[in-house]
Amino acid sequence: MRIDPNTFEGFNRVLTGVVVPRPIAFVSSVSADGVVNLAPFSFFNAMAYDPATIVMGISRSAGWKAKDTLANIEQTGEFVVNVVVDDIAEAMNSTAAEFPADVDEFQISGLTAAPSELVRAPRVVESPVNMECKLNQVVSVGDGTKHAIVIGEIVLMHIRDDIISGHRINHQRLKPVGRLAGNMYCNTHEIYELVRPQYDGEEG
Repeated sequence: MRIDPNTFEGFNRVLTGVVVPRPIAFVSSVSADGVVNLAPFSFFNAMAYDPATIVMGISRSAGWKAKDTLANIEQTGEFVVNVVVDDIAEAMNSTAAEFPADVDEFQISGLTAAPSELVRAPRVVESPVNMECKLNQVVSVGDGTKHAIVIGEIVLMHIRDDIISGHRINHQRLKPVGRLAGNMYCNTHEIYELVRPQYDGEEG
């Protein structure tokens, strides 16, 4: 089957069904007026480590209102990415509705907000990894009216002590959640190792 993304009806569902699993950025932000927001985004990944850089794709609107997370990030230049794990997956999902801008999703989810150190946005206490971020730039996609790519620099990371040893992360203790398509998610309880090969030849 050949698919033209510009003419295939429902292409977004195809795309999110084949680019899987996707990590979830559980983003806490705060508006210029001090209203806290918490929302998940699965168009997310790490892009570089020097400087430590993450990217997120965010829609500009939810139909009837602007996306609070993107508006907050553009207003303040700060946000926190909290890693979604098995224990908070349902709480994360409860924040995915398009609530009015004055609603604090921490209260909706029952999760606990804790002060960050370098940014105004709070961290999610129940998440084992919190990445305090400063905005690098917002890149408009297409004509700029529908989607934007947020590029942020991690300025401080908080990791629960029991999941890190040196620079190694214990994924069986971390238990991150991945996003599939529609209402489907996955976990990483089963993992395996592939050792990267090395080329031993000499340059010609």
